[in-house]
Amino acid sequence: MATGRGRKGNRQARMALGEHLREFRNRLIKSAAALVLGAIAGFLLYNPLFSQLIEPIMNVAENEDRFASINFDGVASSFDLMVQTSLFLGLLVSSPIWLYQMWAFITPGLKDKERRIALSFMAISVPLFVGGVFLAWLVLPNAVRALLSFTPEGGSNVITAQLYLTFVMRLLLAFGIAFLLPVVLFGLNLVGVLSGRQILKSWRITVLLVCVLAAMAAPGPDIMSMFYLVIPLLFFFFLATGLCLLNDRRRARQAAKHETETETGADTATSADELQNL
Repeated sequence: MATGRGRKGNRQARMALGEHLREFRNRLIKSAAALVLGAIAGFLLYNPLFSQLIEPIMNVAENEDRFASINFDGVASSFDLMVQTSLFLGLLVSSPIWLYQMWAFITPGLKDKERRIALSFMAISVPLFVGGVFLAWLVLPNAVRALLSFTPEGGSNVITAQLYLTFVMRLLLAFGIAFLLPVVLFGLNLVGVLSGRQILKSWRITVLLVCVLAAMAAPGPDIMSMFYLVIPLLFFFFLATGLCLLNDRRRARQAAKHETETETGADTATSADELQNL
């Protein structure tokens, strides 16, 4: 009975190598199917999305009396760009599914507490990443307009479509990853690497680093583009710091309670029945 309960409660820890491989194959097939379906959706949305992507450049050309356009420098360049954009959209759209498949493969080998923590981290990380990507989408027009403003008078901007797509993807990913900062800090606190007080003591250098990273991730000379990223990052940093301090207090209370129970148990004589059971 004990073996059955252990296998049911921790199934993957007792799976044979062949079962592990079959489990991994099934999870991989489901993830690939979700990616393909997401890529198909991205293919259907490619034309309206591309129109939205190049709208900042078209606005510069119309409103600032400068020549700016997207250039496809090869016969197959437009097709390659469509495929890459569709795959990128598919990866974003299907992220909840393949993330779930990944954690569903990993978590059965964890303890109950570790499994709850892992699933909680995944549930928090996805909306934070999506929120960062959405904020980057809002910042994109200002960043493009600011960067094109450096073009000398009489010059023109003939922008390669591939390079422009790379710029947009890096901007979206930079904002999305930056929004995962509180999850990383709280995770380090949970495993005991960083305490809340250590994080709080470094708030000055953190503010400086956040400003530098925001200036690099939001490539625009206008101050507002940088603050669009600085303000939420600092908010999440201090929110994570507060959660770490609360977790440190909870951990300290548990340690004090355990110490008290240990001292109380040490002062109590062990009965003959307990000694016999031992």
